[in-house]
Amino acid sequence: MWHFLTDLWLLLVPLGHIVGAIAVTVDAVLRKRQVSAVIGWVGLAWLAPIVGSLLYVGFGINRIQRAAVAMQREPMLGDTGEFRATQAGGEFLDELATRHPSLPGLARLGFQTTGNPLLPGNTVEMLRNGDEAYPAMLAAINSAAETITLLSYIFDHDAAGIDFLDALRRATARGVQVRVLIDDVGARYSRPSMVARLREAGIPVATFLPTRFPRLFRYANLRNHRKLLVVDGQIGFTGGMNIREGHVLSGNPASPVRCLHFRLEGPIVYELQRTFAVDWAFVTREALDKEPWFPRLSRHGTVVARGVPDGPDADLENILELILGALAAAQSHVRIISPYFLVDDVLLRALQVTAMRGVTVDIVVPERSNLPIIDWAMAPQFVPLLDKGCRVYASPPPFDHSKAFTVDGQWALIGSTNWDARSLMLNFEFNLECYDATLTAELDALIDERIAAARPLGLAELRGRSLPVRFRDGVARLGLPYL
Repeated sequence: MWHFLTDLWLLLVPLGHIVGAIAVTVDAVLRKRQVSAVIGWVGLAWLAPIVGSLLYVGFGINRIQRAAVAMQREPMLGDTGEFRATQAGGEFLDELATRHPSLPGLARLGFQTTGNPLLPGNTVEMLRNGDEAYPAMLAAINSAAETITLLSYIFDHDAAGIDFLDALRRATARGVQVRVLIDDVGARYSRPSMVARLREAGIPVATFLPTRFPRLFRYANLRNHRKLLVVDGQIGFTGGMNIREGHVLSGNPASPVRCLHFRLEGPIVYELQRTFAVDWAFVTREALDKEPWFPRLSRHGTVVARGVPDGPDADLENILELILGALAAAQSHVRIISPYFLVDDVLLRALQVTAMRGVTVDIVVPERSNLPIIDWAMAPQFVPLLDKGCRVYASPPPFDHSKAFTVDGQWALIGSTNWDARSLMLNFEFNLECYDATLTAELDALIDERIAAARPLGLAELRGRSLPVRFRDGVARLGLPYL
């Protein structure tokens, strides 16, 4: 009997490996759009028996895309109520062409990519770190009269999180309708989970894409990485900042994290609310439409902006296409600041070509990120960038989680997206495309501050690394399709 079971096991294991590897090969070839991702997953499935196929099932299958299409998320919104806004039309494009002839084409690309119009008449206020962002967000919550919608990737149970919990509890007691959506993985970064505390307070809360193994999938893809807060449908906040005490630098946190967030008023707030409503409907089946969620909006400033949602569903590659278009449109200066910088060959070549055209390309990354493997994987790509004329700067601690991309002092992309495969292909993100010289100048000034304090990376330094270090970094770079 024992020999029979042993023989059966020796037969089933290789058979399972072959069947699993074939299934991964077929699925990856038919569904993956990037050749590198196909090669990576297929190679892993065949070279790592059983384990490679299981990893593909856990990390490689885009279940969100299938679920989102099946549920037809967008029609669930219904009527969007009293929202009225006039998109920026021919006069704006003519004026833009006068200042920068290549930008009208970029504006048209943004519409073709997203289907969202450019909306004039907005204010976009830059907020640095939790020291500026959290008081502004809490003040808005405390002033709420009708509705609050809040979406965050991470909502920690710490001093900062409790401040938000208390403000939301008070709003609920005033009769304000509150909805909170937290990514299921991000909700578990602290213990106890803030989800339970919100429910105890009677605040409607849901988690995005629950997983049975949150610790295993802590760094998994297909997460909702957006950060949105909308109060009374009139005041909005978005950017790269989660809710956690590490962002409040004045509090001397154990793990300080610099970041950027933005306070918005004007028609663009509709795009934040619509994005939240789509995600909320996907998770809960509740449609937030009409008033009071979508009130009438009026112009409030000079910024012309477009909402740019991105994710592994109908919005796939919105940000990537916009970035490529902006690099092609650049005439004098491109500036990028990102906590993670892991670009594919297409984006790497676009940056090289932009620099070779004579455009100054400045890239600011942290000297040391919160994930060592990311630092290792980033290093090899800086050599070809520097070789073609790009300039790369390593920003000293504290860890810089800021995200911004500016072109020629006229155009800016701000929001939650990092320059890596997870943000550009595999997670749900939200960004704003902004046409405004004043806002762009503020972002450029901040990047100038970072560059002044940073250490420029040089070719000699990177090429002079020891063979073991270069090998380690090269191996880490091979994980690009998975990172």
